[in-house]
Amino acid sequence: MKIKKGDTVLIIKGKDKGKSGKVIKALPKENKVIVEGLNLVKKHLRPKRRGERGQIVSIPHPLWVSKVKLICPKCKKPTRIGYQIENEKKLRKCKKCQSLFE
Repeated sequence: MKIKKGDTVLIIKGKDKGKSGKVIKALPKENKVIVEGLNLVKKHLRPKRRGERGQIVSIPHPLWVSKVKLICPKCKKPTRIGYQIENEKKLRKCKKCQSLFE
């Protein structure tokens, strides 16, 4: 999977289209990512103890990785990712500005 934890991504499909955020968690086996503060769903929590009230909380839900585009840290544009091998190390490469990044 070309997107990793800590990357800034732009959502290109869905209810949050056009918004960008930081990847909190990457789930490569499921081919999904969780973006901070976006794609929120409401979860109803039951009261834990007697006298406590239940509540509704918003939590970020995983997005398919195909619905997000990485924002290049150098040129600040949404882009596709390529790979280039340098010194026996596989580096990611921006398809727009051709810059290498980790």
